[in-house]
Amino acid sequence: MKLVNYWLAKQEPSGPRGYNFETLKEEKTTVWDGVHNNLALKHMREMKKGDLALFYHTGSERQAVGIMEIISKPYPNPKEENERFIVVDVKYKKPLKRSVTLEEMKKQKKFKDWELLRISRLSVMPVPKDIWESILKISQN
Repeated sequence: MKLVNYWLAKQEPSGPRGYNFETLKEEKTTVWDGVHNNLALKHMREMKKGDLALFYHTGSERQAVGIMEIISKPYPNPKEENERFIVVDVKYKKPLKRSVTLEEMKKQKKFKDWELLRISRLSVMPVPKDIWESILKISQN
């Protein structure tokens, strides 16, 4: 059985360069690009086909809204000259039953050492399996 890794990927849902989960639902797939932070790029290099990621709206929303699947290995961003900037292709999976806000996540003791709460500007990060399951459970309520 193939081991699936879990991720969280942030996106500003509004504004001129905004991209939201509803747009991904309409388009079905997209290239996840625009990541320049070294740690976020390191995390993206560890992504593999079949992994799952929470789609997280940043800005004024600050909440996990849905799940997408990684459908490619990382590859150099064709829009960038520097090959260290990579992208992955993602596919719409499903919305969370209800969005889970950052405030709700901050109330969970087991989340306290997770990068989302410690490094707030980080745009791509791993999600430990127990935290992934907790977020899905919270979204059911």
